Amino acid sequence: MSVVIVGGHDRMVSQYKKICRAYRCRVKVFTQMSGNLKEMIGSPDLLILFTNTVSHKMARCAVNEAEKRHADIVRCHTSSGTALNEILEQHYHDSGRR
Repeated sequence: MSVVIVGGHDRMVSQYKKICRAYRCRVKVFTQMSGNLKEMIGSPDLLILFTNTVSHKMARCAVNEAEKRHADIVRCHTSSGTALNEILEQHYHDSGRR
């Protein structure tokens, strides 16, 4: 399964990747807006949007691309490792994986 995380803290990127690898997910993390974000997102199965640390422009771009590719979108106000664990656990529980 592929996961794209948009938002969050720069210092947490390695932690986000470690948590996703524990769930056997391929992950891309974007904490800052780049000019070619919509090309870099790809076709994820799940988009996690940490809303407290992301600009409106970046959020709109990510959500539009995820919707085009029919990805699941999860919005979370907290950008902690615990919040990411809970999202992945819930997503795996709902999809019958892991």
